[in-house]
Amino acid sequence: MMAQWRVPLADLDFDEAETEAVLHVLNSRWLSMGGVTQEFERQFAAMMGAQYAFAVSNATQALHLACLALGIGAGDEVIVPSLSFVATANCVLYTGAQARFADILSADEPTISPAEIERLATSRTRAVIVMHYGGFPCRMGEIMEIAARHNLAVIEDSAHAPGASLAGRPLGVWGDVGCFSFFSNKNLSTGEGGMLVTHRKDVARKVSALRSHGMTSLTWDRHQGHAYTYDVTTLGYNYRIDEIRSAIGLAQLGKLAQNNARRAEITRQYWQALRETPLQLPFSHLEGAAEISPAYHIFPVLLPKETSRWQFMDKMKANGIQTSIHYPPIHQFSYYRRIFPAVTLPQTEQFAAREVTLPLHPRMDKTDLDAVIAALHAALGN
Repeated sequence: MMAQWRVPLADLDFDEAETEAVLHVLNSRWLSMGGVTQEFERQFAAMMGAQYAFAVSNATQALHLACLALGIGAGDEVIVPSLSFVATANCVLYTGAQARFADILSADEPTISPAEIERLATSRTRAVIVMHYGGFPCRMGEIMEIAARHNLAVIEDSAHAPGASLAGRPLGVWGDVGCFSFFSNKNLSTGEGGMLVTHRKDVARKVSALRSHGMTSLTWDRHQGHAYTYDVTTLGYNYRIDEIRSAIGLAQLGKLAQNNARRAEITRQYWQALRETPLQLPFSHLEGAAEISPAYHIFPVLLPKETSRWQFMDKMKANGIQTSIHYPPIHQFSYYRRIFPAVTLPQTEQFAAREVTLPLHPRMDKTDLDAVIAALHAALGN
């Protein structure tokens, strides 16, 4: 039986806009990738200022396509963060390449360390994947300089960061490829789904072919009378999205800016309310930074070192407050320990051992926020 949370970790901002969008697709009787998906891609690219955008079934596929389109394969190395969802590293291994795990900057700024990228880069390194943790930007200026010096491609895992920007440039178009997630708990939600954006024509051409079996024309093209048959020019995949999820994505895209603004407001209220607690508040030192416009995807806190995380989370659960962990470090999973037994990342490991994620979503109101804070004080025992 599903738990009935007083305040869930995440929630969907769905209303008649999403319902009408889905009904429009159903009434059109065209459910496979077609005109609605093309419009979703067009509008997403316009928001990003990207030359090309490709909707896919999930962000893992976007990351995999990014690696393939950049020519990454056996014998290559890709620098990745360990403080991320496992897909960030899996996509590298899918290609036959090896992942090199980089540590984070600090507990206050848990994004990939530019100094670590510099340290790990070798003649075999082809790319670096950065992840904008929590919707806060990595230090892209420094990272792009290092990438240029070592001739590295840059893939942005922007699963947490739709609508976020740094120095006026959207996160996802700083590097060669940006990859977004539309999973149910994301800022823009379609259930499953993702998007790949790029400004590189060569990458776009490869992604276009690889996304749909390497075919030279799609079913939608033939339905429109633009082609009668097709050739297969490369070993491709079925990474297509469908019209229903693209329609939901279009409705959600129209709400993204206002929902991100609401997330920002809740985050600032959290920071204000929790400053006098023994919690450490990542990214709070960036409050008011003019060049940074985060997406505020999650609200992470670090418990005092002597506090039992499991007891804390149990106490929050007893008060109806859902919490989570973002993330168990990838290099500490059983599978990755077998492959990379010698990896140690002190900053990542210390952060991950103390991190708890509190509820954050645009449907939260003052009553919800007060309930979380009251439960948190009780769980901490102060």
